[in-house]
Amino acid sequence: MRIFHAIFFSLLLSACLTTPGPDTTPTADSPFVTVQEENPYSPKPEDLGKQQASVIVTSVDLSERSDLSPVRVEVSIFGSMPSVCNELRVTVDPPTAAYEVHIEAYSVADPNQNCENVFQQFEGHILLGVYTPGRYTIWVNDTFVGDMISN
Repeated sequence: MRIFHAIFFSLLLSACLTTPGPDTTPTADSPFVTVQEENPYSPKPEDLGKQQASVIVTSVDLSERSDLSPVRVEVSIFGSMPSVCNELRVTVDPPTAAYEVHIEAYSVADPNQNCENVFQQFEGHILLGVYTPGRYTIWVNDTFVGDMISN
């Protein structure tokens, strides 16, 4: 009888154990910036009192900076702003889950400052940071401009 109880108790315990199943498929981590570069055109606290305006982007160049370690991409934006009083601002958003890097170029100006509405040409260079491995598409003001591969 003791043997029967021991076998019954063993069977009862083994029924509570989980059965091995198929291994779970590893999921890719979301892309992110591991090293953020300083952006000389980032929004400033004093912009709060300024009026935001659009810019006309005439061209965008992507170039690899092989003089840096690890190699990084520099985005050069060329265009014009509505007046000589406008200041260039550029924001670089963190990458999306679809490996997209969105960059917004715009300008700000003091609404109380009297300025001639003469277009001002600009040239801005933004060094992108170090990203997790993957192929990223680069977008400036919602326009596709190219891609980069991060190792």
